[in-house]
Amino acid sequence: MSDVRNIFESMPSRYIPGKIQKALTYYFSVGDEKWTVALDPEACTATPGKPENADVILKCDPKLFAKMVLKGKMPGPLDIARGKIKTNDPGALQNLMTCFKQA
Repeated sequence: MSDVRNIFESMPSRYIPGKIQKALTYYFSVGDEKWTVALDPEACTATPGKPENADVILKCDPKLFAKMVLKGKMPGPLDIARGKIKTNDPGALQNLMTCFKQA
């Protein structure tokens, strides 16, 4: 099982309820892994695959993703410029990091 898969499977248990006010759906393409993470004010679900619609899309390198989720490292302008990370909503991506307990 990949480290990325382990991260996604642990997300619901690390979620901090009440950190967001409205439901959001995130689509992640991390290396070969494709996951949908749905958040609402009370719960988080993480399921393999791509949703029909997503509020936020993130594509990135598995190593950078692990640093973001497990260590709270936020991607910088160079990460974006070098194509290590692509997103349609950087603000929502930053807010996502505050919704989970660090591993």
